[in-house]
Amino acid sequence: MNNAMVLSEPVIRFGSFVLIFGLLAVIELTHPRLERPEMLAALKTRRWMTNIGILVLSSVCLRIVFPAAAVGTALWAESQGLGIFNQFGIPVWMAGIAAIIALDFAVWLEHLLSHKIPILWRIHRMHHADTGFDVTTALRFHPLEIVLSMVWKAAVVVALGAPAWSVLVFEVLLNGVSMFNHANINLPAKIDRLVRLLVVTPDMHRVHHSTDRRETDSNYGFNLAIWDRLFATYTDRPAKGHRDMNIGLEAYRGIGPARLGWSLLLPFRRR
Repeated sequence: MNNAMVLSEPVIRFGSFVLIFGLLAVIELTHPRLERPEMLAALKTRRWMTNIGILVLSSVCLRIVFPAAAVGTALWAESQGLGIFNQFGIPVWMAGIAAIIALDFAVWLEHLLSHKIPILWRIHRMHHADTGFDVTTALRFHPLEIVLSMVWKAAVVVALGAPAWSVLVFEVLLNGVSMFNHANINLPAKIDRLVRLLVVTPDMHRVHHSTDRRETDSNYGFNLAIWDRLFATYTDRPAKGHRDMNIGLEAYRGIGPARLGWSLLLPFRRR
């Protein structure tokens, strides 16, 4: 069973990615939330190719460094009897739910620290340099950041002794919801208000991609929306409104962020 889960993990993740990405891409192309000058067809095509290229490179790097990824780490921890849940014999269903919530908080905390610690921000800023905001922005994380993120998640998984099935569920949820809240889709205001009580919505996360640093330093959640409210990092809407806000980083407003080489080298550039 353990070997089957390790082998099926990439298939499940890839299948869910293709399904969710395809659905969101069709919706935002046919019914976009915002039509912006920087989203003109030529530039958008270039951005999409760059962001997808970054995803491919990040995935390859991750599989080289972590062949079994987070699920394999969870199975190893279980076989060694490591982690809080394994030590105290907590029921699997209860441990699984607790692990999903704890992992979501860990990702929120990691995201917060990536903005506060200068060396981590140098890497993470590639994600924020994107001058557009759509489903491909969710794919735009530097390979270094993806590897560091997996190291952090693996440490949390081992410390908790998280059940492997819950880690797989969390990874699928995180990828899917991240694409959802980066998507340029038109979610009705009443539905948005209701959904964002639990899950981060596109309008909520778009604030985080503002060029206004006060807004960038808020709404760190990717999945559950509760952490920003609990830790007073929640911003309801951008000061200029969603249609007039500027997306990206003020220092990088040209064509550079839409180029693959430029984007990959950004962590090593001086401002």
